[in-house]
Amino acid sequence: MKILYFAWLRERLGKAEEELEPPSGVTTVGELMRWLAGRDEEHAAAFANPRVIRAALDRTHVQPDAAIAGGREVAFFPPMTGG
Repeated sequence: MKILYFAWLRERLGKAEEELEPPSGVTTVGELMRWLAGRDEEHAAAFANPRVIRAALDRTHVQPDAAIAGGREVAFFPPMTGG
């Protein structure tokens, strides 16, 4: 699965994307964020406040309870503002 990071998430991690295979027990976007936060210090810092992180699964905005099964790409980004 391709994981994409945008804005300050990318800055904190020092990378824009990575290919990962989450464990079988990780079934939702929220669980994926918790698993990523446990990987290392950089991921822990990036995902320290998951409430302010938005996600897209295969380019569709989703909630943390969205299932990741069959997904090819998950993108994480801060809330967007327009104007």
